[in-house]
Formats: sequence, C-alpha cells, structure tokens
Amino acid sequence: MNKSAIYHAASSNYCFPENLTTVTLRLRVDKSDTFSQIVVVYGWKYDFYVTQHEQTMTLAYVDNLYAYYETSINLQKTAFTYVFRLNHNNHNYYYTEDGLLENYDFKFAFYNCFQLPYINEIDLPKPVHWWKEAVVYQIFVDRFYRGEKDKDYINMAWDEIPKNQHQFAGGDLKGIRQKLPYLVKLGINTIYLTPIFSAPSNHKYDIIDYFNIDQMFGSNKEFKLLIEAAHDQGIKVILDAVFNHVSVEHPFFKDVIENGDKSKYFEWFIINGSYVNLEEVNYEHFGVAKNMPKLNTSNEEVIAYLLSVAKHYVEVYKIDGYRLDVSDEVSHFFWRKFREELKKISNELIILGENWHNAYPFLQGDQFDSIMNYSFTKAMLDYLAFNTINSEEIVYRLNNLLVRNTNLVNKEMLNLLESHDTHRFFTEVDKNRDKLEQALAIMFMCLGIPSLYYGVEIPMNGGYDPDNRRAMEWENIDREGRYFKNLQQLIRLRKRQSVIEGTLSLDYDRDIFIITRKFKGETTSLYVNRGKKVTLNAQNVLISNNYQDGVLHSNGYVIMEENV
Repeated sequence: MNKSAIYHAASSNYCFPENLTTVTLRLRVDKSDTFSQIVVVYGWKYDFYVTQHEQTMTLAYVDNLYAYYETSINLQKTAFTYVFRLNHNNHNYYYTEDGLLENYDFKFAFYNCFQLPYINEIDLPKPVHWWKEAVVYQIFVDRFYRGEKDKDYINMAWDEIPKNQHQFAGGDLKGIRQKLPYLVKLGINTIYLTPIFSAPSNHKYDIIDYFNIDQMFGSNKEFKLLIEAAHDQGIKVILDAVFNHVSVEHPFFKDVIENGDKSKYFEWFIINGSYVNLEEVNYEHFGVAKNMPKLNTSNEEVIAYLLSVAKHYVEVYKIDGYRLDVSDEVSHFFWRKFREELKKISNELIILGENWHNAYPFLQGDQFDSIMNYSFTKAMLDYLAFNTINSEEIVYRLNNLLVRNTNLVNKEMLNLLESHDTHRFFTEVDKNRDKLEQALAIMFMCLGIPSLYYGVEIPMNGGYDPDNRRAMEWENIDREGRYFKNLQQLIRLRKRQSVIEGTLSLDYDRDIFIITRKFKGETTSLYVNRGKKVTLNAQNVLISNNYQDGVLHSNGYVIMEENV
C-alpha cells in the first residue's frame, strides 16, 4: 500500500458542505492499491469517543495516478467529526490528521480526528440559478456586425485578415442588437462581450474611460437599448471588466506622468521611483504590454473607484454578470470586496474569473462563482487536435480537473474550446468539422456551462491573436447544413434535466470515450469514437455524426437516451 498517496483535508475540496445538513467527503488513494472497503467513521464532536456511525465510500474519480473515493453524509447535528477506515489485505487502517495509523483509540479522537465544527449559513455555496441553463456566446464586438454602416474610422475590409490591434472593422452594439433574433434561433441565452469602454485599441482592454461606451461601438444610450432588447428576448449579458490595468492614455496615469509623486493618483499605480519613465518602463504593467500600466488593487482609493464602476453597470444598465480580465493578478482583498458589494445588489449576478490555471483559492465562495476553464480547453486540444492523449487518458484528465473543486463550482465552471485569446479550435484540428463537432458534443455533455466563440457555428478558421479575431463570416453560415443543425441540437441538450442537473460519470472502452449523465429516471449518454469503426447498438438516438446502421465510424459520436 502506497501510504504517501493517501490524502484528505478538512474544509477543502475534499470536505465541503452542500447545504446546512449535507457534507461531501473525498479521500485520495493510489489507483493501483486495492481496498476491500473504505468507510467514513463519523459522529458528534462531543460524544465521538462513545458513539460512532459508519458510511461506505464509493469510487468516484480516477486519474493517471490516484483514485478518489467520495460520499455525502446527512448530518443530524453540527460539530461533525470523522476519520477514515481503510481495509487493505484484510487489515484495518485509520486515516486521521496524524496520517495513517494501524490502530485508533476513539477516547483520544479529539486530538487528531478530522472535523467540520459548524456549518454557518453565510458560508454556504450560493448558486446563481439562471446560470445552470446558460449557453454562452462570446462576441468580439468590433468583428461581429456593423449596425451603423458609414464610419470614418474603419481601416480594414470586413473579410481582411487582422494584423494588429489598431485595425477597425466597424462592428458595434447596434449590430449585436440587430442580430439578437439570430442568436435566439441558434439557441443562445447569454452573451459575453469583450470590453466596450472607451479605449484606443480594437480590443478595448486598454481603457481610458470606464464610465463611457467607446464611440466606435455606439453610445451609453445604445448600450442600454442592447441590454433591454436582449432581456426582452431572454438573453443575459455579461461584460468584460478590466480592473487589473488601464491605458497609458488614461487621465489618471497621464496625471502621474505629468506630476510624478505629487499626483493624487501616484499611489494608484506601482512605480519604482518618484516619476514615470516611459522609456525605461519603471512601472508595473500587464504582461509585455507597456502601454497598460497596472492598477494598485491594494490601494483603498483604487478599490473604491473600481467598485463604483462595477456597481454602476449593474445598477444603471442591469447587466447580468462580469467576466474579470486577468483576475489572478488582482488582489484577493479586492475580489472579496467586489463580491460583497455586487452580491448585495443581486445574488443572481454571475462573477466569472479569467484564471487559466487551478483557481481553487479564488473559488471558496468569497470571490468568484466560476472561471473560464482553459484547463478543459487544453484537454480537448490534447485529445482531439494534438493526439497526445487517448480515450483512457482523457477520462483521467477530466477527472483530475473535477477533483480540484467542489461540486457546485464544477457545475458552474465555464467550459470553452476557444476564445479571443486562443487559436480557433477548427484550425487546431486541421479544419476537420467532425473533430470539432466531437469536441462540442463533449463540452455540452460535461459538467459546467458551454461557451461558444462567435463564428464556431460556421465554423470559422483562425490562428493565434490577432488572427483569431477575424470578422464574422455571415455569408458562410449554412443554416440548413448538418453541422449547423447538429450544433442547434447540442444547444437544445441544455433543456434536458439529466444534462443540467444530473450526476456525471466518465468511462472508456478502447478508443471510445463515454460520458453518462443521470437525473432521477433520465439517462443521457455520449459515445465518442477516436479509432476505427465499431458496432454500437444505440437506442433512442438524440444527436449523432458518422453513426449509421449501428456502426459508429471514426471521428463520430452519438448521444442517446438510455433506458436504465
């Protein structure tokens, strides 16, 4: 037995309350070890030495190294205490805060048992209820649709391949409003807009005025019309909030350039010296972008100002959430204040971080509801584009992602194949629509919220930034084609209770990757074929590609309702 592989931590992603009376526990062990039984021995903190209860754990996840056992316990009292009993080769071991023990004396359990002393209601996870049924569509505003046709700033043709951040194609908010009926017909119920505030670039991540919509995109009035029209058609709107940095052209930073440490905004930025030196770049900035000085989100005045911005668009324009740019570089203190202030206005506001890596510290219920799940993106690329993992390994990879977080966070995670910051997935799979469709099927069947980047319904091609920001190819949409219709059907899966509420299990059978979702009496399953054709007797087929006469061909998939 690999004793060093055994792991559990209280009040973590291994021990978390689902509600006031239910707690979920996980225990990690070496996947090669065989246990005849793993049991949670639990009780009330104040008589645990006398009275113990037991509940068997079941295997929930397996990754490339570990197996994870899980159970949920209904509590009769608070002050919950517990240890684990593992039976290996007919011998019982106890796993406690002191590690793995061969014997355990419950008389002294108060020294080293695990515990969850109290579940305070204010600390419980609070789901954003509308989010569980969301299908998100990301729009890069300048490249989506021109509502106003005649503009003097346009300096690139609509079908031109973009080359830099100072090319403007003319997409605007009016254009998005005009295309809302198209999005509704596609099945979209949530749009996420890249930044729309005043900024010199086409991407608008270099903001110079937070309180005004960039004139290229329209006016504040036009933005209000868009929100109202979207809401009238059942579409939520998420804005991109850039609170890590601003433009060097922002009035506050220009004041610092002019007045140095005499400026009242000097402490709003992080500067090495008494004056800004633009040539030597003696100030913190975003990444390699020297034109985007970093805001000091440890400064109370900065915090108050940015919170006023965030609350303004919720209170005045009634937006439905924020995607938080470069969120892992902003202070935890700020995000805690951000959540506190925004959730006072509405608990149904979604707070979505841009964290590309394991974001567990941000997902404790005091900062973000969810993140953009780029780890899912990479798993899909490895599986379907780069061919570096097989169907067994994609099960391990996705399971590993699931055990990073609590069940609620997994349900609210924003899964995506591509965005304005990545290559187009269609390009990465060598323009193979079948593989793209397989990836979409997996995304729509997994735990979490599916996110589509504008143009995937065509599908559009594009390399890395800025090539991934081409203008929408409206003339290439084939609404009667198989691919477009299958995407519509995948979106409709979000109406099935098993897909939005159900348990998830991942499995494989040689080259077949299998996802099963179950809720009450409904079971929905996906079979994805990465290898040669196989016989598959699918009943009650809901959606499929490359599946005919009981044969699932290479690069095919089938989604079915199963009778269990």
